[in-house]
Amino acid sequence: MRITLTVNGATADHEVAPNLLLSELLREHRRLTGVHIGCDTSQCGACNILVDDTCVKACTMLAVQADGARIITIEGLASGEALHPMQVAFREHHGLQCGFCTPGMILSGIAIARRHGTPSAEVIREELDGNLCRCTGYINIVKAIEAGARAMAEA
Repeated sequence: MRITLTVNGATADHEVAPNLLLSELLREHRRLTGVHIGCDTSQCGACNILVDDTCVKACTMLAVQADGARIITIEGLASGEALHPMQVAFREHHGLQCGFCTPGMILSGIAIARRHGTPSAEVIREELDGNLCRCTGYINIVKAIEAGARAMAEA
């Protein structure tokens, strides 16, 4: 099947099998390895991306389902050397350790901020259900998303 995707601002056509996962297309064909594969069962959120501004687990979406969509991965957030406010907040608030879950957490944080403006820590914790981190204990991730959401609201 032939599909067209706009990924991180670049539009391209792809010939794909009907059962190809979007995560595989992004990682293997587009070389966007910030789309991490942690569980292959949609439980960890390491593969989170934004599809038409909605946070989606790329390991549970077929590439053909994304035909015509606008996709943002972690690689597409920065503007040149300028990091996205959520990326800055994760750096400043130590919202990462090993970094494996970080791309998915950052993209989830952006989606949370877009839905809730400046959400409370309680809302962030509820919204992060489905994003697993085995290193941090989430305290700094929640602080980073709070700060990132404030920065996004101010921008």
